[in-house]
Amino acid sequence: MFYCLLKYVLLGPLLRLVFRPRIEGLENVPAAGPAIIAGNHLSFSDHFLMPAILKRRITFLAKAEYFTGPGVKGRLTAFFFRSAGQIPVDRSSKEAGQAAVREGLGVLGKGELLGIYPEGTRSHDGRLYKGKVGVAVMALTAGVPVVPCAMIGTFEAQPPGRLIPRIRPVTIRFGKPLDFSRFAGMEGHKTVLRAVTDEIMYAILTLSEQEYVDQYAAVVKTRQSAQRGEKQRRFPRAPLG
Repeated sequence: MFYCLLKYVLLGPLLRLVFRPRIEGLENVPAAGPAIIAGNHLSFSDHFLMPAILKRRITFLAKAEYFTGPGVKGRLTAFFFRSAGQIPVDRSSKEAGQAAVREGLGVLGKGELLGIYPEGTRSHDGRLYKGKVGVAVMALTAGVPVVPCAMIGTFEAQPPGRLIPRIRPVTIRFGKPLDFSRFAGMEGHKTVLRAVTDEIMYAILTLSEQEYVDQYAAVVKTRQSAQRGEKQRRFPRAPLG
């Protein structure tokens, strides 16, 4: 009930006003039945913008931190994510990843749309990073199509660290559904999972026209953060005055 209120009365009209989204390929999203929408992830707004323009309800696997953040912003974020029926995902271990897969399969088992960002985290620089194989596990296990999706312009509208989005148009582009039925029963084969995931990422790349990085985004973020810390340690700023 509150999901509909958010989409059609509260959040949806506001997002359409701020971002003025141009929608391409919406006919590629199945009108009924289970499917995975796999997209790039450029902005915090992505979680709300895609559900606002879809004709069907979609449930996202969202990182658990969105549900436990401190302060007023954290409580508001948690409220919106819970009210919209989004599922918190603990990304701290392999076991947590398996739990996320089970949650996703539960959504698909009910004949619903599941939204997932295969990169596993937001892009910190606007580039597209290597996808994690959880999306392939769910697609093969559930036997459902994967619809690639590209968010274009949301990074510029609300890059990491920016609280209030800039008012500017964005594009949401959906590609043709990808059918992986030829790999039925092979969800336990690592090479197959990697091939399926790479095919999904290539479809997203074709839609988004981003620069591609064949590394996991979280690994690159961690390395760059360590490099900045080392630079600050070696070259500390002189105190003012």
